[in-house]
Amino acid sequence: MTAQFVYKWFLACIQERSKNGEYPDDRVGYKQARTLDTRAAKAFRGVYEDFLIRREIAENLRSFGNRTNKGNGTAPGNQQKPNGSATSSPTTASPTNFNSPTNITSPNPTYPSSTMNNDNGFAEPQLEPEPPKFFFREKFAKLGVKGNFMPLAAQPKNVDLGDWLASQCHEQWRVLEKLLECVKEVDTTTGEPLCNRRDCPVMSAGRAHTYTWLNKNKDPIKVSAPDYIGMVQRWICGKLGNTDVFPTDPVYSAPADYFSSGLDTPSATTPIAAGPTTSAAPMAILAGHDWVGKSTGFPESFFNDCKTIFRQMFRLYAHIYHSHWLDPFYHIQSQNPPSSGWTDLNSCFVHFISVSKLFGLLSDRDMEPMQPLIDIWIANGSIPAEAAAGACVIVPHVQ
Repeated sequence: MTAQFVYKWFLACIQERSKNGEYPDDRVGYKQARTLDTRAAKAFRGVYEDFLIRREIAENLRSFGNRTNKGNGTAPGNQQKPNGSATSSPTTASPTNFNSPTNITSPNPTYPSSTMNNDNGFAEPQLEPEPPKFFFREKFAKLGVKGNFMPLAAQPKNVDLGDWLASQCHEQWRVLEKLLECVKEVDTTTGEPLCNRRDCPVMSAGRAHTYTWLNKNKDPIKVSAPDYIGMVQRWICGKLGNTDVFPTDPVYSAPADYFSSGLDTPSATTPIAAGPTTSAAPMAILAGHDWVGKSTGFPESFFNDCKTIFRQMFRLYAHIYHSHWLDPFYHIQSQNPPSSGWTDLNSCFVHFISVSKLFGLLSDRDMEPMQPLIDIWIANGSIPAEAAAGACVIVPHVQ
């Protein structure tokens, strides 16, 4: 029985009451009674839809638990250490250990229903399909705002590309930090944050995509989601606050001044001496080739830093959707109805993806964990066509 069927049944009851003369005789009273009943029907439909979603989730989780517990009687949550690795917790490492992150994306696993024996002779339960992801359904792809995101993503006419990408890094990170505060809220029933080491022992976006972090020895290690999020926050804040990577002082160019006449004015055949140089300057500057942000003082590595920052922000978005979409975002009520927590999350993510695809800051492989939702937004126009086509993709200069 669907929620729409219940709603139609409710409306039929209203019509039956009207035929039986159960509504007031006067026109105003009749209209008010019908309006109240209709509103009640819509409210009941919303409550029933929420009930159906909860029941479907519960049934999938129950069946998933029954399947995975066959063989050795071990619950899935007990197969992983709290910090996800035998390596010491990243939170106890010194700041110098927070190197540039990496990831290992496993291929889509197969899901046999039987168990198999490992080298030690113990039966290991095989992975089963994950519960359905409601945020991949078109019904839950709605946005909390209306309008075209292209003006928010496209580079303004009189703004340097380096400055624009730097401002996008700062703005997108500011928005994402607000969303992360939601998953850091403490659950009053457990006394722990919604994203904790017990429920999120490994940083992942679904079961098929697990993200790792490079330790001080450049070895990829698995860490819990809250530890990974904390290290990403420190890493990105360190990058954005580093004036060598994101300079804040304006760059002025002072061209040479020549008078219109006089003995000091060079003629057309007189070579003009170049400014002084130093052999200690980087070869990129001595060679004279160009890069994104060079004219405004950004280093040659600036564009790669932007891509890494966006890649890390995408992983945090992907984890939010796969692990915390239902709790808390689905249940967050917005102060501006009809938007809600999940529609506002969608709005922020659409803006982020529009910028990423427009300038080529994310690869197709990076976006795999959220591709079904991205495809819905491309199809319905939520992601502008210019952004979806990568109209401003940046191709790094190769010497």
